Amino acid sequence: MIEAASRMALAAERELEALVAVSSPSGDVDGAEECVALATAFLPTEAEVERVECSTPAHALDLVGRLRGSGERRVLLLGHLDTVVHHDAHRPLAREGDRLTGSGAVDMKGGVALALALMRELAERPQLYAEAAVLLVNDEEWRTAPFVHSGLFAHFDACLCFEAGQRAAGGEEAVIVKRKAAATLRIEAYGRSSHSGSAPEQGRSALLALAAAAQSVADHSDPGGPDRLTAVPTILRSGDAFNVVPAQGELLCDLRADRLAAFDPVLDALPAEHDEVRLECTMVRAWPGMDARAATSDLLAEAGERLGRPIVASERGGASDASHLAAGGIALTIDGLGPRGGGAHTPGEWVSAESIHSRAEVALAVTAALLGA
Repeated sequence: MIEAASRMALAAERELEALVAVSSPSGDVDGAEECVALATAFLPTEAEVERVECSTPAHALDLVGRLRGSGERRVLLLGHLDTVVHHDAHRPLAREGDRLTGSGAVDMKGGVALALALMRELAERPQLYAEAAVLLVNDEEWRTAPFVHSGLFAHFDACLCFEAGQRAAGGEEAVIVKRKAAATLRIEAYGRSSHSGSAPEQGRSALLALAAAAQSVADHSDPGGPDRLTAVPTILRSGDAFNVVPAQGELLCDLRADRLAAFDPVLDALPAEHDEVRLECTMVRAWPGMDARAATSDLLAEAGERLGRPIVASERGGASDASHLAAGGIALTIDGLGPRGGGAHTPGEWVSAESIHSRAEVALAVTAALLGA
């Protein structure tokens, strides 16, 4: 199968340009629908196409494409079509040397293009699988609701996710088999306003209460500890006027650790009240971690032999929908199969044109090892 990499890369680069041309910030239904239409057109004609409910209400429906075969294994290809950059900062794809720069190029329309190209290669080889499916969601970047698709694919043998690829420290091709759990903690404060010049003592400052809460959260950060917990206050909003004790406010904190349970002590340490300011604490997002090192080690070794160069199992701190599929029952989950690049979540996102070909080779080698091609 690996000889198909040149064909895959050529098509993927062209389709990446088409996908990046569409501005599709998370939550924008029109942009999502246009991207879904393109992705549907890029699927093999043999694929059964289905629109399924998105995990996040009021978002465009997600896309599933399925191929039926005569083999034994079931494999899911996973990606997302939404981006972080909003319409007013959108940039269509532009080439400068090896760099292909444009909104969403690395996170993760480059990976989506490779996944769709791989689906076309699989359509030519139905004897290799019982079912090959691609799931493209429209809410990965800002989802706070539970992920709804795990049960739909729990019986699959493997999940291949096409988030951005990377190299190992020695320059080897790397894929992601371990990710931290991730959560967003929101703390809302309700105090009492007063004139900050003439009667500050009559107020109860939501800002000061949130500052104390922020310090409490930060004090729990222990990146060198057993769970590698990072607890980082990131956004503080409080106050409407320079001469008023702020009565309300909001603090957001980013939590990362090897397991979700590591976040419990952070939440438990926050009081319900600070200096007569009521504090309401909520985990608005909680994504599981992923550790597929044991389940994937033999497969990656065989894939490296087929490729003729090593494929290194690596880890990444950022969250991915691959973690949901792994937690939902697909032990053999491999992420980071997309092209390499940088600038994720900025208008200057880019992918390496060369890496589209080399990562196509990696994806094909992993798929061949998985399906016994």
